[in-house]
Amino acid sequence: MPQSFAQIYIHIVFSTKHRQPFFQDTEKFPNLYAFIAGLCNKRHCNAIQVGGYIDHVHILCSLSRTKTVADLVKDIKTISTSWIQTNLSNAKTFHWQDGYGAFSVSQSQLEIVRKYILSQKSHHEKQQFQNEFRKLLIHYNIKFDERYVWD
Repeated sequence: MPQSFAQIYIHIVFSTKHRQPFFQDTEKFPNLYAFIAGLCNKRHCNAIQVGGYIDHVHILCSLSRTKTVADLVKDIKTISTSWIQTNLSNAKTFHWQDGYGAFSVSQSQLEIVRKYILSQKSHHEKQQFQNEFRKLLIHYNIKFDERYVWD
């Protein structure tokens, strides 16, 4: 076959270092999410939805056939850290956590995950990020050691 084809969707989740609530200024959310979406798009990883809450971010995007998840997340974290430190007044010492979660999403579930990302504010009025992330790991049958999940 002379061409390569791929249609892979992923849901990426990561938090701020020590889950510090750097994103309390909700007016900045759309700018941050648009910036992260632009980073994905520039890497040919079409951003479908970006959202989150005061201490974490969710990204639903396609994965380019030439990008690894690790490279995409590294690029997003590195470049967005500079943007955040420059554009958020309380974030001069901002850093993302070292790790991340990346979960495959079938095309039939895209709208469900997109709506889930959009509902983060109301979702987190009921539970903290750590519980949400544990549930994602369990849902995707990912074995984990609690000692190494958080930094």
